[in-house]
Order: sequence, then structure tokens, then C-alpha cells
Amino acid sequence: MKKFVLALVFGVTAAGVGAPADAEPRSGGVRVWNELALNAVRATRATDADAARTYAMLNVAVYDAVNGLARPARTSALVPGPGPHGADARAAAVAAAHAVLVRLDPGRADAYDVQLRTDLDRLPAGGHRDAGEQWGREVGRRVVVSRADDGSTPVQSQPAGTGPGVFRAEWSGVQYRDVRPFAVSNPSAHVPGPPPALGSLDYAAAFAEVALLGDAALPAPDKLATFQFWSVPTGTNQPAGEWVKIALTVSRDRSLADSARLLALLTMALADSTVPTVATKFTYRHWRPATAIREADTDGNPSTQPNPSWTPRAGGIGGTPEYPSGHSSYSGAAAAVLARFFCADNIRFAHTTDTAPDGQARTYPGFSAAAVEAGRSRVFGGQHFEFSDQAGLAIGRGIASEVLATRLLKRTGPTHHGECPL
Repeated sequence: MKKFVLALVFGVTAAGVGAPADAEPRSGGVRVWNELALNAVRATRATDADAARTYAMLNVAVYDAVNGLARPARTSALVPGPGPHGADARAAAVAAAHAVLVRLDPGRADAYDVQLRTDLDRLPAGGHRDAGEQWGREVGRRVVVSRADDGSTPVQSQPAGTGPGVFRAEWSGVQYRDVRPFAVSNPSAHVPGPPPALGSLDYAAAFAEVALLGDAALPAPDKLATFQFWSVPTGTNQPAGEWVKIALTVSRDRSLADSARLLALLTMALADSTVPTVATKFTYRHWRPATAIREADTDGNPSTQPNPSWTPRAGGIGGTPEYPSGHSSYSGAAAAVLARFFCADNIRFAHTTDTAPDGQARTYPGFSAAAVEAGRSRVFGGQHFEFSDQAGLAIGRGIASEVLATRLLKRTGPTHHGECPL
């Protein structure tokens, strides 16, 4: 198995796009337009669910615009081809991305217009470019129209709960439990069973672990740094965005068609992981460790002891029910897509998140290693029990398996995305 050794060479910061103009001679705009989407999520302070939806819409549009011009084409993600014969796929890709972002983020439409003009001016003028641009615009428009009634709006909330084991605060975004998926056929099939019963030994063991590892009163600079590295809250590119950045890093030498397909598979899996994750949170309404530890005298478990002054290392209780970990769902989905796309989980890469302490990169031996650390970071922050980390990882992996097995397939041949015999 070929081993890839890659490094993070293009930085993306809240201040703007970090890739130089000649960074993607092969990927045809995929990198720059994804970086613009990352910045849009930061600037608009999008939720994690809305962010994942934005990334999926952008990359589905780019894929369908490029794929619709291929001969032979794969199956489409949302908008079937064929597009105009001989049209420039690079023009189609950037026009599709532009058509999505100007509609999702109209406040920055002028900047997107400038980027589109810059991208098109780099291509040979003429009918092929014009046809590609027109086709891409139409694909992007159709993607936005098709998702307008997907259930992501209006925003809905679940009222605050009461009693042992129950999340106490009202939380919003619960409409995502019913959002129409991009790729999976039945999101409810990926909803796990309940968390361990409050009186069980498994619950007590997880309780004891987070009470120790996530306690803000116990200095642990390494665990705090790991939590901060992966925290990426509102105002950043959100957890899904970190995996988009990782995908851009490891695919930097791929062709336009390959890059578009990878990002579409990845972001559809990320977006669809939101649906069972929110449905699970809504169904079980499990309390966060801070409430559980402070009120352990109410859980009926003789192996848990209350600590009314316990504070999570993260500093806050958390804004949604605890089970499962949404960070873990996104990480499980992304790591599985990337490992199976590249036929290997030993692709070494360096990565810097939006919340990395001092902006320092971390290096990982493979995708699953990064996903495991991202999940464990939530325990270190006192935000989640380990059983919720594992449940989230399982949700993401299940979504990824279905997406890879059923979407963007070759129309003929034994495999759906290249060298892997899947």
C-alpha cells in the first residue's frame, strides 16, 4: 500500500484565504472556493449543522457541474447532466461554487464576484469557457433551490428538561433531526440505542473518568490544550470545517474531478451525520457531566459521588444534550470517508485548527488517529462521557459507509471511486 506523507502547506485563517494563486493548477478552484466557504461560516457565526450544510451544498454543486461534463460521467449527487459538450470544467466548477455562495452568503457577494472574475480570467476566453460558466451557474442555482425546503428552517427548539439524567436547558436547532439528507436513505437507521442507565456500572465508570480528566480544578495543560485544539465553537469554521481543511491538505495534488468527488463525498457524509446526531440528542436528552457530577446524589447509583462545585475544564456546561458527541460524529464520518477514498489510513498530515493554542499544528499518522483525539478532547473538556464519544464515532462511520457504498458511483465497473476494491 502506497504511503503518503503530506504536510499542511496552505493556511486558512479567520482573516482570509491563505492559498496562493498558483496553489491549485489541477484542482481547478476547489481549494479557493472551499476556503471562501470556511470564511463565510466564520463570518456568519453559523451553527455546526448549518456549516455542514453549507459545505455540502457548495461541494455537491461543484461535483455535479464537473461530473456533468465528463464522458463517461459518474452518477450525479443532485443535479444530473449532461452539460454542454466541450464546456470547460474549470469554469463550470468556479461558477457553480459562486452561484451557491452568493445565495447563502449575500453579504459577501461582491467578494465572490471578484473571485469568480479572477478565476475565469485565468482560463482561455471563448465558447468553451462561456459554456462552462453558464452550466456551472445553472447547477449551483438548482442546488440552492432544491435545498430551500429541506427542513433546515425555520429554527425549532426543545424546551428545558427536569429531573435526574435530563438536560436542563432549552436548545435550538432541533429541526435538523428531520432535515432531508443529501445522500443516506434513512437517517433514523443510524440513531443508536440509549446511553447506559444511570444506575449501571458502565455509567459509573464513564462518570468517574470524566470527573477526573475533565475537572478544571486539576491542572492538566496537555488535556486542556487538546480540548482547545478541537473545540472550534461558533465563530470558527466549526468541526465539519476542520475536516474540509484536512481533505484540502491531503488532496492537494489530485485532479479537479478527483478533488470535486472527494469533497462532495466528505461533505455529504458530514451534513448527513448531523441528522441522526440531533435526533439522538432530541430523543434521549441526556445531561451533561457538569450537571451529572453536581447532582450525583439523585442518580440512584451508589458508585457515583456528588461534587457540587465541579466545573468542566471547558468552562461551560454545553449548549445541547450530551448524548452523543457531535464532534465525534463529524470526525467519525470524515475519517472514514478519507481513509476509504485513499485506500489507506496511514496518510500522515499536519493540521492547525481555528482554535489551536498559539496556532501550533499537530501531526497525525492517519485520519482515524485525528478522529480519536477529536473525540477524546470532549472528555478532557468535561463536555462528554466516553460512551457519547463512541456513539458519535459510530454514527459517523455508519453514515460514511452508506455514502461511499451508494453515491457518486461509476456507471460501469466493480468499484465506485478508483483503486479501492470496495
